Amino acid sequence: MHTSCPPDCLSRSYAGAVRDLTDLCLLLLAETVYSWPIGPPAAHSARAASFPVPVSLNGITYVNKGLVGFGFIPSNFRESTGDTLGGIGSGIDIKFGTWRQTSAGTYTGTFVVTPDRGFNVDGTMDFQARQHEIDFVFTPYYGSANLKSAGAQKTLALTYKNTVLRSERSHTKTSGLDPTAVRAAQSGYPQAVAADPEVPIASTSLPHLALDVEGIVSNSDGTFWISDEYGPYIYRYSADGNLIQTIQPPNAFLPRDSSGALQFTSADDPTTGRSANQGLEGLTIDRINNILSKGNTQQCSEIHFYKQADLFSIAGATDIHGTKYDDPSNPIAPGGILVSGIKPATYVSFVNYVEPNGLARFGLHDGKPDNRTLIDAKWESLALAPAGDPAFPDDLFLFTAADNDFLSTDGVALGVPFDAGLDVDNQFFIIIIIESYYCAGGALLPWCTVHANRTTYLTTRATEYHAPPLSGE
Repeated sequence: MHTSCPPDCLSRSYAGAVRDLTDLCLLLLAETVYSWPIGPPAAHSARAASFPVPVSLNGITYVNKGLVGFGFIPSNFRESTGDTLGGIGSGIDIKFGTWRQTSAGTYTGTFVVTPDRGFNVDGTMDFQARQHEIDFVFTPYYGSANLKSAGAQKTLALTYKNTVLRSERSHTKTSGLDPTAVRAAQSGYPQAVAADPEVPIASTSLPHLALDVEGIVSNSDGTFWISDEYGPYIYRYSADGNLIQTIQPPNAFLPRDSSGALQFTSADDPTTGRSANQGLEGLTIDRINNILSKGNTQQCSEIHFYKQADLFSIAGATDIHGTKYDDPSNPIAPGGILVSGIKPATYVSFVNYVEPNGLARFGLHDGKPDNRTLIDAKWESLALAPAGDPAFPDDLFLFTAADNDFLSTDGVALGVPFDAGLDVDNQFFIIIIIESYYCAGGALLPWCTVHANRTTYLTTRATEYHAPPLSGE
């Protein structure tokens, strides 16, 4: 879904600009421009961490240079409310204006991260939505020798900073409970920005806005956009956690029962609209064109053995937004078969997180034994930042984080201790990637200067970014 809006993003008239991409597995969107200051380049930032792995898509070659950083926050860490800090890989962003490169070759910034709906192994809970800020110092490791676990963790030092709880209208707490009821649209909707459409609420007895947050975007004015699986909706929040605006997608996305009534529960599939527990996942913004991009996922995004960040291109895909397909009576893939005449996006596999040599360099592994150096299962979020090396202007750092589902043997949820039976830390990876054209003579020159290709996207279950525009664009 692409939602175009002016800088203040207050006009309802833009909320209907949509691209329906719901049939893509592991779909997430990345399309933005960096305005973060870049310091002197680190001399080693152009070096590949391992043997580069190139892939080609739409005539452009993208190169995975390998893993260069790793860090984690322990599974039993407590945030400022006293609850366990968990699920933070559901959505991450680098807070606007915080990315810095130092003359020493390190990078600093602040992650803004969001969990989904709390510890819910035994069912959903009345978990108030929230976001956390985590400061980081990133010291890339380009060596070939295998690091011990303690040394690997020094490449990404993470420091918890704060937590902001989210409230809805009238400063009412939000809830993570599965929504069993619907609140009617408020007077003035859709013309008034402060008026909400029909929204999911926990129940008639607890009429609080229900949120299952899976994506986050940091804005230059200090506000945040979040994407939600229950709606599936997009919400704009103030820096102190108060609801500003609600964007409802086209009718084809909305979960409705056989009578046409809204049915926001994630427990059962609706008759039309998003599938159960498969609402909006990735969320990002193109800051030049003021376009929000979101993504849906199919259930394959939850397959724990699939640990990759992949690419897809919509350059040749059929643009169906604003057409009859915005209406649920015109599905794009009835019975799972794509309607004739609709061309899907082009997909290519790219970064394999469980490449054994890369993991070994950071003292990690996949599979047995089940210990603290085991890579997490659910890698759901991405953020990109420029490496800032003039010799390799297209080098980007891909930050990716895992959703640990709050799994801890020493956990606390809503003030109540719990033992989930195992400990899964909140892990972060950093990988170097570049994009290049085939230059003069057809030779692959990774240092060629290229323009951002805004029709190609990184994919996993995540929030992510695409390359910035270069000089002359």
